[in-house]
Amino acid sequence: MNVTIYRKLIAKQLNQDFKSAIEIVEIPLFKPAASELVIQNKFAGVNGGFDTLLCRGDVPYINLIPPFDLGVEAVGKVIAMGENVKDFQIGDAVITTARGGGYREYQVIDANLAVKVREATPELLTLTPTGVSALVALEQAGEMKSNEVVLVTAAAGGTGHIAVQLAKLAGNHVIGTCSSEAKAKLLRELGCDRIINYRIENLNQILKQEYPNGINLIFDCVGKTVFDTCVENLAVRGRLVVVGFISEYAKNAEQITQPRLYHQLFWKAASVRGFLMPHYKEYMAEARDRLLNLFYTDKLKVSVDPTEFQGIESIPEAVEYLLRGQNCGKVVVRF
Repeated sequence: MNVTIYRKLIAKQLNQDFKSAIEIVEIPLFKPAASELVIQNKFAGVNGGFDTLLCRGDVPYINLIPPFDLGVEAVGKVIAMGENVKDFQIGDAVITTARGGGYREYQVIDANLAVKVREATPELLTLTPTGVSALVALEQAGEMKSNEVVLVTAAAGGTGHIAVQLAKLAGNHVIGTCSSEAKAKLLRELGCDRIINYRIENLNQILKQEYPNGINLIFDCVGKTVFDTCVENLAVRGRLVVVGFISEYAKNAEQITQPRLYHQLFWKAASVRGFLMPHYKEYMAEARDRLLNLFYTDKLKVSVDPTEFQGIESIPEAVEYLLRGQNCGKVVVRF
């Protein structure tokens, strides 16, 4: 009997540098157990921050000993099923978000962890889990309302461009930051009200001049001086949601000395809130279904970065590409 051998990406050691930590290995594809699916991955989503932090051992709620599998987001097709699986058929398109299930050509997974979708397309990787995180972060952590001023940093990124649209759909004035004219063009197409290209404009100066009453809700995934500027420009009762800090992902944490944060928050009754999807699991299914409906009814646009990354061996460059901030939309690897 012929045995299918496939490739996957593992972290062979904990290392500051993603490329030095990883290795491509070949393993046999096993027959599914009674409740499992065998999925041939067609596309994997790149999450540069999580990938990098995981390889450094800096994700506090996961204690992993190398070697361990990498990649989370995947879209593929069912090619085999266990005997007790009832709700799937061979050929079904599915999306999965199991840690270790993304950066591999095939995966064997419990059927309960797969979500059936209409078609295996890369756009879905922007919606789950990326878009789900944006929606839950804005609504639950950020308590998003209508008729407010909302600022989204890295607004043309995979998460950011979904956050921009969700804030607009809720009836808000949306500011988006970006680093190039190509990204600004995308944000204009998405209806962003004020686009700030921080390469040629001063973020702090513009916010103070054009928004003297401050920003009601900030969705920040950049960190460092951008975070400092955001805190400084919060409105009375403003909320800043930290959804990441990509400026530090590939570097050591920066040590800073400045007045404690409460000196800036107290007088405005403002707040800074951290967001991490695993702590909001109860909202995930409803948010996913709502986003898919918005996408299928053309109320939500999805941007997939046009740069093609093909195969397992392209993943290190895809991660570096994302960390360099070159992407416009979601970075996807094709298999």
